[in-house]
Amino acid sequence: MSQSRPIPPLKGARVPPPDDTGGRRRAWLIAALIVTFMLINYADKAVLGLAAVPIMDELHLSNSAYGLIASSFAVLFSLSGFLAGFVSPRISSRVMLFAMAVLWALAQVPVLLVASVPALVAGRVLLGAAEGPATPMSMHALYKWFPEGRRGLPSALQISGAALGTLIAAPVLTGLITGFGWRSAFAALAATSLVWSLVWWKLGHDGPYGHQPVSKRGSLREPAPEQGAGVQSAEDGRLPYCRLLTTGTMLGSMVGAFGGSWANALSQAWLPAFLRTELGMAPGRAATVISIVAGLGFVLLLAVSPVVDALNRRGVSMRWSSGALQGIAVTVAGLAMAAIPLVDARGALLALVAVAFSVFALVFPLHYVTAATVVPPSQRGAVFGIVAGTGTLPILIAPYLTGHLLDAAVSRSAGYLHAFLVSGAVMLVCGLFALVTIRPERDARRLGLTPAAPAPTDTPAH
Repeated sequence: MSQSRPIPPLKGARVPPPDDTGGRRRAWLIAALIVTFMLINYADKAVLGLAAVPIMDELHLSNSAYGLIASSFAVLFSLSGFLAGFVSPRISSRVMLFAMAVLWALAQVPVLLVASVPALVAGRVLLGAAEGPATPMSMHALYKWFPEGRRGLPSALQISGAALGTLIAAPVLTGLITGFGWRSAFAALAATSLVWSLVWWKLGHDGPYGHQPVSKRGSLREPAPEQGAGVQSAEDGRLPYCRLLTTGTMLGSMVGAFGGSWANALSQAWLPAFLRTELGMAPGRAATVISIVAGLGFVLLLAVSPVVDALNRRGVSMRWSSGALQGIAVTVAGLAMAAIPLVDARGALLALVAVAFSVFALVFPLHYVTAATVVPPSQRGAVFGIVAGTGTLPILIAPYLTGHLLDAAVSRSAGYLHAFLVSGAVMLVCGLFALVTIRPERDARRLGLTPAAPAPTDTPAH
């Protein structure tokens, strides 16, 4: 296998060679920190939904008002993701992730000082702005430590931070909310974010794969070619963004992520309230169900890498090994979502909830894998920001729309019926679109890029 020319580490950073034991250990340490980063990220998102009932009761909020607060999280979410993607070649991942975590802590402060709707909105808007780049930039940081062909398991673990965040946050934060009041959960998350930022500043450094930041003179340091890079170009490896973003693979990846994010937004904002108000569950019981659903998502995320590897070993193209799985996951989750309000039996209903709010998670690691296949490494951070920003637009739409449907319906049950049917239809369309359009090998050829041959994805860099 050809060896990549080492990239000089950032000033003050000691980056061991990627092929020695120290390099492998550092790579997995960074991966562990990034998984923890994502765990905190999703706990921050979930806390409002877990505290929805006591917040609505204390502040006398309608469903629409609560939905508006939940949707305010996304006011700057997508925009910050776009902007961070384009500045990522100029700022080290160490600095970017540190700054985001500090802002997460600060975003919890307004509601701790004054428990009011404006404070909740202000905190959620700031939190959304700080968390918009979290997934693509942490994935970009992770890819700097693992070469192409060995990113599948680290990517799955990074994305699994979402499931872990919900799995752990649901019982822990619910315990804080019921035992000490809902403000205690926000305070605990602020402290956790601050501690993580300090640990990351001490241990987190950019890895040896991928582009380095811009020098102080304003010119990019000369990049080293990635070992087993996903795409190769005869020229400088850069392509017009309009060409990259209008390929079927990119469009399908973004639309598939849109469908998955729709379910994710409902899960964070409305699933706890649905379980408590519509199904009559106590807070602890609802937290247990949410943890079980998150656990199922976690298992699926860990299983996706071996499945993709098995398909690749059999010579299956990326269209089917990665692209089709995205479309199928969102389609199946959408069908289950639409069926939830049509079933009365408690066991079958909970099974549909589990499928609707877990299976869609498969789209998130896979849409980065397929997007990276048709993007030069030097443009990967920017494109990841665009993909994430576009795919997460439902966070701005779904919570408020659901609250509006609940208030406009003749009954709460009718409101949930309408909300789940609309959500299922959106997800079904997105899933089918992704299934038809994602074709990485074809699009790489049309762009003049040569996709790398499929390689095992479940082993660490060594």
